[in-house]
Amino acid sequence: MVIVLECSECGGRIKIPDDVLEGEIFSCPDCGMEYEVYINNGKVELKHAEIEGEDWGE
Repeated sequence: MVIVLECSECGGRIKIPDDVLEGEIFSCPDCGMEYEVYINNGKVELKHAEIEGEDWGE
C-alpha cells in the first residue's frame, strides 16, 4: 500500500510506502523539494528536510 501526500511547495503528489520509517527522506517528483518523514500519533507526515552544508574542515 502507498500513502500519497501533497507537496507544500507545488502541490505535487509524493508517494510514500506504508512501511516507511521516521527520518526517511523523500523528494517531490515535480519540484524536487526534499521532505523528512515523521510519524505523529501513527499518522505519517512530512516536514521540510534540513539540509546540512559541508563545513570542509573549518
